[in-house]
Amino acid sequence: MKEVINPVVTEEREWRKQQRKGRMKAALTISSPLMLLVLWEFLSQSGLIDSRFFPPPTQIVSTFTSLLTSGELFSHMGISLFRILAGFLLGVIPGIIIGLCMGLYAPIRHFVSPLIMALMPIPTLALLPLILIVFGIGETSKIVTIAGSVFFPVVINTVAGVITIDSIYIDVAKNYGASQKDFFLKIALPGALPVMLEGIQMGQAIALLTIVAAEMMGAQSGIGYLIWTSYSAFLLKEMFVGLILISFFGYLFSLLIRALQRKLLPWR
Repeated sequence: MKEVINPVVTEEREWRKQQRKGRMKAALTISSPLMLLVLWEFLSQSGLIDSRFFPPPTQIVSTFTSLLTSGELFSHMGISLFRILAGFLLGVIPGIIIGLCMGLYAPIRHFVSPLIMALMPIPTLALLPLILIVFGIGETSKIVTIAGSVFFPVVINTVAGVITIDSIYIDVAKNYGASQKDFFLKIALPGALPVMLEGIQMGQAIALLTIVAAEMMGAQSGIGYLIWTSYSAFLLKEMFVGLILISFFGYLFSLLIRALQRKLLPWR
C-alpha cells in the first residue's frame, strides 16, 4: 500500500530546511570576523605581535566608545557620509544616463567611447591636485573626486548591460512604435539593471577608497582625516577606529545594494 504524501507536511519540511540553511549561512558569515578578532586579541595580549602597532580589539572598542561619547566620532562620520552620498549620486546618475545613451545609440557610443577609454585608466586621486586647483579645498573638490571615481565603473557596466539586451525586445518595441522615453524606461533601463547594479556595487566600494584619500588632503574633518591625523600623531587606536568604520560602512552599503538588487531583480 502506497504511502500518502501530505503536501502540507512536505512544504513545512522544505521551509524548515531553508531555515536551517539560512541559519548556517548567517553563522558562517559571522564566524570569520569573530575568529579574526579573537586571534588578534590573543596575539596582541600574549605579545606575539607588537601591541603598539596592533593594539588589542578590546582597547580599540574602548577608544571607539570614548570618541563616540565625546561626539567627535559623530562629526567625522556625518561629514564623510555626506561627501560619500553626494559624490556617489553625482557619479552614478550621469553614469547611468550616458551609459544608456551609449548603449542605445551607436553614434553616441563611437563618439564618447574614446574619451571614456582615455580617461578611465587615470586614477582620480592622481587628478586630485588639479581638482583642488579648480574647485578649491572645500567640500566641492572632495565630492567631485568621489564622483569621478564612481562614474567610470557605472557607465561602462551600463553600456555593457544595454548591449547584452536581446535584440528581439528592441525590434518589438520599434514595431509597436515605442517612443524614446519607452526605450529608455521600459527596455534599456530594466534590461541593463543586472549588469548596471554590479557597476554601482563596484562604485560604492571605490567611493569609500576615494573618500579616505580625499580627506587626507585639505580636510579638517572626516574619517580619512581622523585616520591620517591619528597616524601622524602615532595614535594607532584612533587610526584603527577609522579603518574599522570604513570597513563597516563598506559592508553596510554592499548589503543595501544587494537588498536593492533582490527587490528590483527578484528572478535573480
